Amino acid sequence: MDTLLIQLRQLKLAAMANALELQRQAPHTYAELGFDERLSLLVEQEQLSRDNTRLQRLRKQANLRLKATPEGLRYPAKRGLRAEQMTPLLQGHHLTYHQNILITGSTGSGKTYLACALGEQACRQNKRVLYYRLGRLLESLKMGHTDGSYLKQLVQLQKADMLILDDWGLEGFKGKQVSDLLDVIEDRYEQRSTVIVSQLPVSEWYGLMDNPTVADALLDRVIHTAHRLELSGESQRKKALVQPEEVG
Repeated sequence: MDTLLIQLRQLKLAAMANALELQRQAPHTYAELGFDERLSLLVEQEQLSRDNTRLQRLRKQANLRLKATPEGLRYPAKRGLRAEQMTPLLQGHHLTYHQNILITGSTGSGKTYLACALGEQACRQNKRVLYYRLGRLLESLKMGHTDGSYLKQLVQLQKADMLILDDWGLEGFKGKQVSDLLDVIEDRYEQRSTVIVSQLPVSEWYGLMDNPTVADALLDRVIHTAHRLELSGESQRKKALVQPEEVG
């Protein structure tokens, strides 16, 4: 056994070890390179491998609903989504300045795809992302009050650089749900970015909550300095049946 290769793998430098084996198998390819150049190639392979492993881990943790990409987004004028509006978001400005994003539009307008594309981009930028359908998150928080995991769940939600809450307002918020949601939003306010996806326009969100006082506090934190993306136009689901490449 090759001692150097064993040592590299013991040091968890498996990609570097594999790259070294490839160099040895093709000595003529690397014969004209100096020591520093060959070492640089080995280090580059290790870095690329670690970056890819980290990205895959972030994607798994994010649990995005759709395999969406920024490259898959389309910007037809009738859709209401402008490239100049998306550019700073794809560059991560909302993450840097801890701003929220509110995505609204009718069923099939591509809201979830857009949110997941933003989530994918954040993963590529080495940011922690979490995706939830809001109804399921609220149910999990409700159970947390019973089994003692509520505070632990809040901590995990607060740590995410981007929290995506899909299907906001699909059903009205009642009783403890509103205060639970306020806890989530309050912990993240001006510290992290939250993306909210809803079929309802923002102007109708107040009517979803049965406690006006808590609703004011919650929505003030959600809407303040938020970017609003209001989608319109033809259903992207119907369009995808004819033009599957334009699912954005």
